[in-house]
Amino acid sequence: MSCVIRPEQPADHDAIRRVVAAAFNSTSEADLVEAIRAAPEYIAELALVAELDGTVVGHVMVSLTYLDDGTTQHQIFQLSPLAVAPEHQGDGVGSALVRGVLDRAKELGAEFVILEGDPRYYSRFGFEPCAPYGIHIDLPDWAPPEAAQICLLSKERPSVRGHVVYPESFDTVTQHR
Repeated sequence: MSCVIRPEQPADHDAIRRVVAAAFNSTSEADLVEAIRAAPEYIAELALVAELDGTVVGHVMVSLTYLDDGTTQHQIFQLSPLAVAPEHQGDGVGSALVRGVLDRAKELGAEFVILEGDPRYYSRFGFEPCAPYGIHIDLPDWAPPEAAQICLLSKERPSVRGHVVYPESFDTVTQHR
């Protein structure tokens, strides 16, 4: 089987919804994908699918969110969500999606990408805790502080610092509040 990473197309939306709902065992994250897609923060070039033999088996999005430095809200890039069909988890599909979307974000000029996620998984892609860079994310109670992460896409330290403020599209998933 050959895994193809490509931008999502409107014809993929139903398959993406099924994959995301199955991966999270919930429709909340599938609703989040649709809310991001309908929001001004959506970046079509950074919404990717993984396709195996013509079937969508994974999805990832990087969209815009905001970093409030106390006087200004700066647009920054955020990865959320990443989903792989349960029967293909552990096959490298998620890794291919993350690498692909980070490469594309860098090509679009992203200085860095943030996320909430498992440091054991995301550290392999260069993600590290973002607090030492002066970037703070309010995490759900169950998440360790290291779940607030950043991946630098340039050799420079981030030029902005502050508190992450999620766009309205994230109100569909209470864990991001």
